[in-house]
Amino acid sequence: MQLQDYISHFLSAPDSTWSFVSIPFAVVFMVFFGIYILIRHYSKAITLGYVVAFSLLFAYKANGVLMLLLPLTVLLSYFMTQRMSKEEGTPRLRWMWTTVAVELAPLVYYKYTNFLIDILRDITQSNFSPLSIILPVGISFYTFQAISYTVDVYKKRFTMEVSLLEYCFYLTFFPLLMAGPITRAETLIPQIKHRYHIGDKQVYDGIWLIMSGLIKKALIADYIAQYNNWIFSDPSAYSGFENLMGVFGYTLQIYCDFSGYSDISIGIALLLGITLKENFRFPYQSLNLQEFWHRWHISLSTWFRDYVYIPLGGNRKGKIRTYVNNFVTMLVAGLWHGASWMFVLWGALHGAGLVVHKLCKSKLDQLPNCWYVKLGSWMLTFLYVSFAWIFFRAPDMQTAITILGKIGNDFSLSYLQPFIETRMTWTVFVVLGFALHGVRQKHVDKLKSIYADTPWTLKLILLFVVLQLVINYRLSDIQPFIYAQF
Repeated sequence: MQLQDYISHFLSAPDSTWSFVSIPFAVVFMVFFGIYILIRHYSKAITLGYVVAFSLLFAYKANGVLMLLLPLTVLLSYFMTQRMSKEEGTPRLRWMWTTVAVELAPLVYYKYTNFLIDILRDITQSNFSPLSIILPVGISFYTFQAISYTVDVYKKRFTMEVSLLEYCFYLTFFPLLMAGPITRAETLIPQIKHRYHIGDKQVYDGIWLIMSGLIKKALIADYIAQYNNWIFSDPSAYSGFENLMGVFGYTLQIYCDFSGYSDISIGIALLLGITLKENFRFPYQSLNLQEFWHRWHISLSTWFRDYVYIPLGGNRKGKIRTYVNNFVTMLVAGLWHGASWMFVLWGALHGAGLVVHKLCKSKLDQLPNCWYVKLGSWMLTFLYVSFAWIFFRAPDMQTAITILGKIGNDFSLSYLQPFIETRMTWTVFVVLGFALHGVRQKHVDKLKSIYADTPWTLKLILLFVVLQLVINYRLSDIQPFIYAQF
């Protein structure tokens, strides 16, 4: 009876800690995966239906009854897009805009209603009260996937026939729900239309990515978040040196948090026979902001390029319009991350940085291609990105100003030795995290190849070592996945 009671409770109760790095998910996924391996050789409909059912359970555990927005979005998006595809000319355009508006409506309501109320209250000097609204986990990601499908069908970039079950799989696929990568129909749909083979390479690559993700997210990001949170909660209580360490710590934390979760997502998909595109490509190796956005959250940056920047005119309307389009796109990207002026400012900083880079590009191209120029370019890019992260993380402008003031007016290297002695583990994790980030892709591929060639016993030992490290340094209060709020 106790097992039955536990299963009943599990199926009926949402879990605020539900994520890929939670023990309940790991246990449930192993059961799910075992059944998946057994049934995947039967009909495609059974396999797809099974994964869709698990994906909806995953969404329910993360969101509770708010998960109903997901199947509702699936139905409205699918049938309205199908209706649009039968039209041409102006009626097709109207159906496209109507469908996109319907897809966006839940996101706008749940994410931006209180932000708009605050703006209206400031303008009218009234006392409007914010509404009690809970943001559904992952709503931005599946909304953007729905929009990309509608727009691609409208522009006839994606012409493949899609059944309702296939579309439901596409929009609910659980590895993508919390963190993406934002996956286009052209990437996922063709893979599920045919019986796909799960080979040894996919399994090994999948396990490798899951281990990599656990090290980044559950080990490094979650541990260093403790100190970073103290700094951004009360920067005035710490010295300028300690504030700077908190800024660099958060710069690493947000990369390890999101990149690690993406690695786990892509790794789980590989175990199921689905290949997703990489989402991070060593972004802190970038020599300029344009390169940074080619390496950071690639699925989101390409989404904004294709569905915001290019429709605005891209670089086809002259230099001034190109600069404006770049700036506006980054403002929208900032607002996507959160309904706050701090996120808008973060987007504006990146937009302005991209504009300045484009303005100076002809001069920059004349610089010699030598190590000291590359070093200077890298340092300038890294420091600017780290500076912008202050406004991304700080809860308000006063906190950001306090951090900058402490760094500028109360900085001394005399804090270095006592800081390292006091926070040795934090320092080691930060140094290790940035050092690993500096590894070249060819070296990563070589390590992955060596791992694939090792015996199963060594693979299991390595997996257990990673899990033990995570358990040893795991916080009792699990750090939430940063991008789940977006």
